[in-house]
Amino acid sequence: MRAGKQHDAAEAALARLGDGVAGLRVLVNGLGISGPPVARLLAARGALVTAVDGRDDDANRQVAGDLAGLGITVELDPAPKLPAGTDLVITTPGWRPGTPLLTDAAAVGIPVIGDVELAWRLRPPRQDWLGVTGTNGKTTTVLMLAAMLTAAGHHAIAAGNVGLSVVDAVTEPEPYPVLAVELSSFQLYWSCSVRPFAAVVLNIAAHHLDWHGDIGSYARAKGRIYAPGTVAVCNADDPRSAGLAATAPDTARVVAFRLGAPGPGELGVDGGVLLDRAFGDQAGAVLADVDDVRPQGPHNVADALAAAALARAYGVPPEAVRAGLAAFRPEPHRMSLVARVGGVDYVNDSKASNPHAAAAALASYRSVVWIAGGLFRGSDADVDRLVRANAPRLRGVVALGADRAVILRSLARHAPDVPVVEAVRTDTGVMDQVVAEAARLAAPGDTVLLAPAAQSFDMFRNYPARGDAFAAAVGRLAEQQ
Repeated sequence: MRAGKQHDAAEAALARLGDGVAGLRVLVNGLGISGPPVARLLAARGALVTAVDGRDDDANRQVAGDLAGLGITVELDPAPKLPAGTDLVITTPGWRPGTPLLTDAAAVGIPVIGDVELAWRLRPPRQDWLGVTGTNGKTTTVLMLAAMLTAAGHHAIAAGNVGLSVVDAVTEPEPYPVLAVELSSFQLYWSCSVRPFAAVVLNIAAHHLDWHGDIGSYARAKGRIYAPGTVAVCNADDPRSAGLAATAPDTARVVAFRLGAPGPGELGVDGGVLLDRAFGDQAGAVLADVDDVRPQGPHNVADALAAAALARAYGVPPEAVRAGLAAFRPEPHRMSLVARVGGVDYVNDSKASNPHAAAAALASYRSVVWIAGGLFRGSDADVDRLVRANAPRLRGVVALGADRAVILRSLARHAPDVPVVEAVRTDTGVMDQVVAEAARLAAPGDTVLLAPAAQSFDMFRNYPARGDAFAAAVGRLAEQQ
């Protein structure tokens, strides 16, 4: 098939989604979190669905059995092939663009999209999306936003990487007029027509570079959230976020937020309050007190401003912004105070799985015993910047995990006088030793902070399991007092 005809065939397949998917031959690539809901939805609407995954393990065999009962063909193969006659490929976010199955599809003009693009095309009429992306803070922001929308009387919900898949959200029997949608760089990469009513890029730091190749490609994927007609909200304190918004084509308008006093057309902080000078009058509308933001910390204030900007763009009044912040409940493992033992606060921020997130957590406390380490996916330079910036607030450090040497090297270079304990064991039971050593280093008034700056997969199933192990160890420490 010639290139022109390939393109026409791909466009025709995507155009059919607007009229329904009955009879469409669809391949769903991946049986992770988003794959099964996509396969079930398409099969229920009459598509002929084949689902593939490269892992043949107990978990996937269970999923395969469940899907097969719905008439879905499932193949578990380390090198899955493109079935003959496929009209459309839906790929789950973790699959890289160079995966042979996906390049084979593109080579013959079969469109490849992600679950978010599918959800956008199948969403109910007149449903608006408010989109949130960024390296850190997405879940907090999207949950704050959903709370603000609800406080304003909107039938709204948070969806995306926040628990409820976007595919499930757009197919609810009682449609949501507006969704607060958390979007990853992977999901945005595989989207081509998503047009949020308003959207924000919270921040950009080196992350997922093994997937994207370099930070420029990663940032460009994030920047796809700024679609034509979208109100583009950006972080004036983050150059990459501001740059993406400034160069986005045909956005409805650009609105910035900052942690300092806002200029005209901005949201910010002035005199201890969150102030809106973008959607109110020139003097600004008071939205909430800084003390209304929980958990406390500059990065959470920034998230609250971002959520408020999206809410205000959608017409939410100031009083609903304040009410939404009051109703918001932080997710576990995000700046969560576990206990106070012997005058020392023990805080679980296991979600801080990269240096950018750990920097935000460390900046929230004056004197810290830092628990750090795990599986690093960035560079030593990222950790060097983190340690150098926060050395004055470090009372001590407990380093753990497979790549703890990265932390130890940075401390030796930039904080040589800070006491350091190395936890050599790499089994999950080491957390009792880690917490005991942190307690020994801490003094009343200090904060023992689990903010690993690294991923958990070297020792734990995921970051919640790591946080749970920390909380349990703190509980045992408290019982000994």
